[in-house]
Amino acid sequence: MSKLSKVLADYLVIRRALGYKLVVTERLLGQFLGFLEDNDAEAITTSLALEWATLPVGASSGWLAQRLSVVRCFAIFVASIDEATEVPPAGCLPGHSLRAVPYLYSDDQIEAIMAAARALPSPLLACTYQTLIGLLAVSGMRIGEAIRLARGDVLLEQACVQVIEGKFGKSRQIPLAPSSVEALGRFAAIRDQLLSGPGQDSFFASTTGTRLTYARVRQTFAGLCQQAGVVATSPRCRPRLHDLRHRYAVSTLLCWQKEGADVAALLPLLSTVMGHVNPASTYWYLSSTPELMAPVAARLDEFFEGHR
Repeated sequence: MSKLSKVLADYLVIRRALGYKLVVTERLLGQFLGFLEDNDAEAITTSLALEWATLPVGASSGWLAQRLSVVRCFAIFVASIDEATEVPPAGCLPGHSLRAVPYLYSDDQIEAIMAAARALPSPLLACTYQTLIGLLAVSGMRIGEAIRLARGDVLLEQACVQVIEGKFGKSRQIPLAPSSVEALGRFAAIRDQLLSGPGQDSFFASTTGTRLTYARVRQTFAGLCQQAGVVATSPRCRPRLHDLRHRYAVSTLLCWQKEGADVAALLPLLSTVMGHVNPASTYWYLSSTPELMAPVAARLDEFFEGHR
Protein backbone atom coordinates (compact mmCIF):
# COMPACT_ATOMS: atom_id res chain seq x y z
CA MET A 1 0.00 0.00 0.00
CA SER A 2 1.39 3.40 -1.02
CA LYS A 3 1.70 6.30 1.39
CA LEU A 4 -1.26 8.11 -0.14
CA SER A 5 -3.35 4.95 -0.01
CA LYS A 6 -2.77 4.75 3.74
CA VAL A 7 -3.69 8.42 4.10
CA LEU A 8 -6.86 7.82 2.08
CA ALA A 9 -7.84 4.97 4.39
CA ASP A 10 -7.47 7.27 7.40
CA TYR A 11 -9.36 10.05 5.63
CA LEU A 12 -12.32 7.79 4.92
CA VAL A 13 -12.40 6.45 8.48
CA ILE A 14 -12.44 9.95 9.96
CA ARG A 15 -15.16 11.29 7.67
CA ARG A 16 -17.31 8.18 8.01
CA ALA A 17 -17.12 8.55 11.77
CA LEU A 18 -18.94 11.85 11.19
CA GLY A 19 -21.77 10.03 9.41
CA TYR A 20 -20.79 10.36 5.74
CA LYS A 21 -21.22 7.30 3.48
CA LEU A 22 -18.59 8.35 0.88
CA VAL A 23 -19.29 5.53 -1.58
CA VAL A 24 -18.67 7.71 -4.66
CA THR A 25 -15.84 9.58 -2.92
CA GLU A 26 -13.97 6.35 -2.17
CA ARG A 27 -14.35 5.18 -5.77
CA LEU A 28 -13.20 8.45 -7.28
CA LEU A 29 -10.23 8.89 -4.96
CA GLY A 30 -9.17 5.31 -5.61
CA GLN A 31 -9.16 6.09 -9.32
CA PHE A 32 -7.25 9.31 -8.70
CA LEU A 33 -4.52 7.54 -6.73
CA GLY A 34 -4.24 5.00 -9.53
CA PHE A 35 -3.78 7.92 -11.94
CA LEU A 36 -1.01 9.34 -9.74
CA GLU A 37 0.76 5.97 -9.66
CA ASP A 38 0.53 5.68 -13.46
CA ASN A 39 2.24 9.07 -13.67
CA ASP A 40 4.89 8.14 -11.08
CA ALA A 41 3.71 10.98 -8.86
CA GLU A 42 4.21 10.78 -5.11
CA ALA A 43 2.35 13.96 -4.23
CA ILE A 44 -0.86 15.67 -5.27
CA THR A 45 -0.36 18.67 -7.56
CA THR A 46 -2.89 21.07 -9.01
CA SER A 47 -1.94 20.21 -12.58
CA LEU A 48 -2.36 16.46 -12.04
CA ALA A 49 -5.64 16.98 -10.20
CA LEU A 50 -6.97 19.06 -13.09
CA GLU A 51 -5.74 16.57 -15.67
CA TRP A 52 -7.46 13.68 -13.88
CA ALA A 53 -10.68 15.61 -13.18
CA THR A 54 -11.12 16.45 -16.87
CA LEU A 55 -10.43 12.95 -18.20
CA PRO A 56 -14.07 11.98 -18.98
CA VAL A 57 -14.79 12.96 -22.58
CA GLY A 58 -18.10 14.71 -23.10
CA ALA A 59 -18.93 14.88 -19.38
CA SER A 60 -20.90 17.80 -18.00
CA SER A 61 -19.09 20.70 -16.40
CA GLY A 62 -20.86 19.85 -13.15
CA TRP A 63 -19.43 16.32 -13.09
CA LEU A 64 -15.90 17.55 -13.85
CA ALA A 65 -16.19 20.13 -11.07
CA GLN A 66 -17.44 17.46 -8.68
CA ARG A 67 -14.48 15.20 -9.49
CA LEU A 68 -12.07 18.03 -8.76
CA SER A 69 -13.94 18.95 -5.59
CA VAL A 70 -13.51 15.42 -4.23
CA VAL A 71 -9.76 15.60 -4.87
CA ARG A 72 -9.54 19.11 -3.41
CA CYS A 73 -11.15 18.05 -0.11
CA PHE A 74 -8.77 15.12 0.12
CA ALA A 75 -5.79 17.33 -0.75
CA ILE A 76 -6.65 19.72 2.09
CA PHE A 77 -6.50 16.74 4.46
CA VAL A 78 -3.22 15.44 2.98
CA ALA A 79 -1.62 18.91 3.07
CA SER A 80 -1.90 18.91 6.86
CA ILE A 81 0.63 16.07 7.02
CA ASP A 82 2.59 16.51 3.78
CA GLU A 83 3.80 20.01 2.84
CA ALA A 84 4.58 18.88 -0.71
CA THR A 85 0.84 18.59 -1.41
CA GLU A 86 -0.78 21.23 -3.60
CA VAL A 87 -4.43 22.08 -2.97
CA PRO A 88 -6.24 23.01 -6.20
CA PRO A 89 -7.78 26.50 -5.83
CA ALA A 90 -11.54 26.67 -5.47
CA GLY A 91 -13.28 27.47 -8.74
CA CYS A 92 -10.66 25.96 -11.05
CA LEU A 93 -13.45 24.16 -12.86
CA PRO A 94 -16.52 26.34 -12.54
CA GLY A 95 -19.78 24.61 -13.09
CA HIS A 96 -22.47 22.82 -11.21
CA SER A 97 -24.87 20.05 -12.00
CA LEU A 98 -28.49 21.07 -12.30
CA ARG A 99 -30.49 19.56 -9.49
CA ALA A 100 -33.26 17.30 -10.68
CA VAL A 101 -36.74 18.80 -10.69
CA PRO A 102 -38.91 16.77 -8.28
CA TYR A 103 -41.51 14.57 -9.95
CA LEU A 104 -44.61 15.07 -7.84
CA TYR A 105 -46.70 11.95 -8.32
CA SER A 106 -50.47 12.27 -8.20
CA ASP A 107 -52.56 9.77 -6.25
CA ASP A 108 -53.67 8.21 -9.53
CA GLN A 109 -50.07 7.77 -10.63
CA ILE A 110 -49.11 6.07 -7.37
CA GLU A 111 -52.07 3.72 -7.74
CA ALA A 112 -51.09 2.99 -11.35
CA ILE A 113 -47.51 2.14 -10.39
CA MET A 114 -48.70 -0.13 -7.57
CA ALA A 115 -51.14 -1.80 -9.98
CA ALA A 116 -48.24 -2.47 -12.35
CA ALA A 117 -46.35 -3.99 -9.42
CA ARG A 118 -49.23 -6.37 -8.73
CA ALA A 119 -48.79 -7.70 -12.27
CA LEU A 120 -45.17 -8.80 -11.73
CA PRO A 121 -44.81 -12.53 -12.59
CA SER A 122 -43.44 -13.50 -9.17
CA PRO A 123 -46.18 -13.45 -6.48
CA LEU A 124 -43.58 -12.56 -3.84
CA LEU A 125 -42.07 -9.70 -5.84
CA ALA A 126 -45.52 -8.44 -6.83
CA CYS A 127 -46.52 -8.19 -3.19
CA THR A 128 -43.11 -6.84 -2.17
CA TYR A 129 -42.96 -3.99 -4.68
CA GLN A 130 -46.57 -3.01 -4.17
CA THR A 131 -45.96 -2.72 -0.42
CA LEU A 132 -42.53 -1.09 -0.73
CA ILE A 133 -43.79 1.64 -3.06
CA GLY A 134 -46.79 2.24 -0.84
CA LEU A 135 -44.59 2.54 2.24
CA LEU A 136 -42.24 5.01 0.55
CA ALA A 137 -45.20 7.14 -0.53
CA VAL A 138 -46.73 7.42 2.95
CA SER A 139 -43.66 7.48 5.19
CA GLY A 140 -41.07 9.76 3.58
CA MET A 141 -38.40 7.10 4.08
CA ARG A 142 -35.30 7.00 1.92
CA ILE A 143 -35.21 3.97 -0.36
CA GLY A 144 -31.97 2.79 1.26
CA GLU A 145 -33.62 2.90 4.68
CA ALA A 146 -36.63 0.94 3.47
CA ILE A 147 -34.70 -1.93 1.88
CA ARG A 148 -32.48 -2.20 4.99
CA LEU A 149 -35.47 -2.72 7.30
CA ALA A 150 -35.22 -5.87 9.37
CA ARG A 151 -38.35 -7.69 10.47
CA GLY A 152 -37.90 -6.37 13.98
CA ASP A 153 -37.81 -2.78 12.68
CA VAL A 154 -41.46 -2.88 11.60
CA LEU A 155 -43.35 -2.43 14.87
CA LEU A 156 -46.97 -3.00 13.93
CA GLU A 157 -48.26 -3.01 17.50
CA GLN A 158 -46.68 0.40 18.07
CA ALA A 159 -47.84 1.59 14.62
CA CYS A 160 -44.38 2.67 13.50
CA VAL A 161 -41.22 1.60 11.74
CA GLN A 162 -37.80 2.30 13.18
CA VAL A 163 -34.81 3.37 11.12
CA ILE A 164 -31.54 2.34 12.75
CA GLU A 165 -28.57 4.57 11.92
CA GLY A 166 -29.90 6.18 8.77
CA LYS A 167 -28.17 9.06 7.01
CA PHE A 168 -25.59 10.81 9.23
CA GLY A 169 -26.03 7.93 11.71
CA LYS A 170 -29.43 9.22 12.87
CA SER A 171 -32.00 6.74 14.17
CA ARG A 172 -35.70 7.56 14.35
CA GLN A 173 -39.20 6.16 14.48
CA ILE A 174 -41.73 6.90 11.75
CA PRO A 175 -45.42 6.78 12.74
CA LEU A 176 -47.85 4.85 10.54
CA ALA A 177 -51.52 5.37 9.85
CA PRO A 178 -53.88 2.46 10.68
CA SER A 179 -54.30 1.68 6.98
CA SER A 180 -50.52 1.42 6.57
CA VAL A 181 -50.24 -0.87 9.60
CA GLU A 182 -52.92 -3.10 8.10
CA ALA A 183 -51.19 -3.20 4.70
CA LEU A 184 -47.79 -4.05 6.22
CA GLY A 185 -49.39 -6.77 8.33
CA ARG A 186 -51.01 -8.35 5.26
CA PHE A 187 -47.72 -8.20 3.39
CA ALA A 188 -45.80 -9.85 6.25
CA ALA A 189 -48.26 -12.75 6.33
CA ILE A 190 -48.09 -13.27 2.55
CA ARG A 191 -44.28 -12.97 2.56
CA ASP A 192 -43.97 -15.67 5.22
CA GLN A 193 -46.20 -17.97 3.19
CA LEU A 194 -44.24 -17.47 -0.02
CA LEU A 195 -40.75 -17.26 1.43
CA SER A 196 -39.70 -20.25 3.47
CA GLY A 197 -36.37 -20.86 5.11
CA PRO A 198 -34.67 -19.96 8.37
CA GLY A 199 -32.70 -16.83 9.04
CA GLN A 200 -34.55 -14.46 6.71
CA ASP A 201 -34.33 -11.22 8.69
CA SER A 202 -35.00 -8.67 5.97
CA PHE A 203 -38.54 -7.27 5.94
CA PHE A 204 -38.43 -6.85 2.14
CA ALA A 205 -36.66 -9.74 0.44
CA SER A 206 -35.91 -11.14 -2.99
CA THR A 207 -37.18 -14.52 -4.17
CA THR A 208 -34.02 -16.11 -2.75
CA GLY A 209 -34.54 -14.48 0.65
CA THR A 210 -31.71 -12.00 0.33
CA ARG A 211 -32.10 -8.27 0.96
CA LEU A 212 -33.21 -6.22 -2.04
CA THR A 213 -30.48 -4.17 -3.71
CA TYR A 214 -30.87 -0.53 -4.66
CA ALA A 215 -29.82 -1.16 -8.26
CA ARG A 216 -32.45 -3.87 -8.77
CA VAL A 217 -35.20 -1.87 -7.05
CA ARG A 218 -34.36 1.20 -9.13
CA GLN A 219 -34.45 -0.85 -12.34
CA THR A 220 -37.75 -2.50 -11.42
CA PHE A 221 -39.31 0.82 -10.42
CA ALA A 222 -38.34 2.36 -13.75
CA GLY A 223 -40.04 -0.52 -15.56
CA LEU A 224 -43.18 -0.17 -13.45
CA CYS A 225 -43.35 3.55 -14.23
CA GLN A 226 -43.13 2.81 -17.95
CA GLN A 227 -45.94 0.26 -17.71
CA ALA A 228 -48.05 2.69 -15.69
CA GLY A 229 -47.53 5.50 -18.19
CA VAL A 230 -45.67 7.61 -15.63
CA VAL A 231 -43.01 9.21 -17.82
CA ALA A 232 -40.64 12.17 -17.78
CA THR A 233 -42.17 15.60 -18.23
CA SER A 234 -38.80 17.19 -19.14
CA PRO A 235 -35.13 16.13 -19.32
CA ARG A 236 -34.70 17.26 -15.68
CA CYS A 237 -38.02 15.96 -14.37
CA ARG A 238 -38.10 12.19 -14.47
CA PRO A 239 -39.87 9.78 -12.10
CA ARG A 240 -37.39 8.62 -9.46
CA LEU A 241 -37.72 6.61 -6.27
CA HIS A 242 -36.47 9.60 -4.29
CA ASP A 243 -39.38 11.67 -5.58
CA LEU A 244 -41.75 9.60 -3.46
CA ARG A 245 -40.03 11.31 -0.55
CA HIS A 246 -40.69 14.69 -2.14
CA ARG A 247 -44.33 13.76 -2.54
CA TYR A 248 -44.61 12.88 1.13
CA ALA A 249 -43.10 16.18 2.23
CA VAL A 250 -45.21 18.30 -0.10
CA SER A 251 -48.48 16.46 0.61
CA THR A 252 -47.89 16.69 4.37
CA LEU A 253 -47.26 20.42 4.22
CA LEU A 254 -50.20 21.02 1.90
CA CYS A 255 -52.43 19.13 4.33
CA TRP A 256 -51.23 21.29 7.22
CA GLN A 257 -51.76 24.40 5.16
CA LYS A 258 -55.36 23.44 4.30
CA GLU A 259 -56.03 22.71 7.96
CA GLY A 260 -54.76 26.16 8.89
CA ALA A 261 -52.02 24.70 11.06
CA ASP A 262 -48.89 26.61 12.04
CA VAL A 263 -46.62 25.09 9.37
CA ALA A 264 -43.48 26.82 10.62
CA ALA A 265 -44.02 25.41 14.12
CA LEU A 266 -44.65 21.92 12.75
CA LEU A 267 -41.67 21.91 10.38
CA PRO A 268 -39.23 20.48 12.98
CA LEU A 269 -41.62 17.53 13.42
CA LEU A 270 -41.55 16.82 9.69
CA SER A 271 -37.75 17.18 9.72
CA THR A 272 -37.52 14.58 12.47
CA VAL A 273 -39.76 12.11 10.66
CA MET A 274 -37.78 12.53 7.43
CA GLY A 275 -34.43 12.19 9.20
CA HIS A 276 -33.12 15.66 8.40
CA VAL A 277 -30.44 17.23 10.56
CA ASN A 278 -32.25 20.57 10.64
CA PRO A 279 -35.45 22.16 9.27
CA ALA A 280 -33.51 24.01 6.59
CA SER A 281 -33.04 20.70 4.76
CA THR A 282 -36.79 20.13 4.80
CA TYR A 283 -37.35 23.67 3.56
CA TRP A 284 -35.69 22.75 0.25
CA TYR A 285 -38.66 20.53 -0.55
CA LEU A 286 -40.78 23.68 -0.62
CA SER A 287 -38.43 25.92 -2.58
CA SER A 288 -38.10 23.15 -5.17
CA THR A 289 -41.84 23.28 -5.91
CA PRO A 290 -42.74 26.98 -5.75
CA GLU A 291 -45.78 26.65 -8.00
CA LEU A 292 -47.44 24.37 -5.44
CA MET A 293 -46.04 25.67 -2.21
CA ALA A 294 -45.78 29.44 -2.62
CA PRO A 295 -48.13 30.24 0.31
CA VAL A 296 -46.30 27.91 2.67
CA ALA A 297 -42.90 29.05 1.43
CA ALA A 298 -43.84 32.66 2.12
CA ARG A 299 -44.80 31.82 5.70
CA LEU A 300 -41.61 29.88 6.22
CA ASP A 301 -39.53 32.72 4.77
CA GLU A 302 -40.93 34.91 7.53
CA PHE A 303 -40.11 32.22 10.10
CA PHE A 304 -36.49 31.79 9.02
CA GLU A 305 -36.00 35.53 8.64
CA GLY A 306 -36.95 35.93 12.27
CA HIS A 307 -34.44 33.27 13.38
CA ARG A 308 -31.35 34.49 11.57
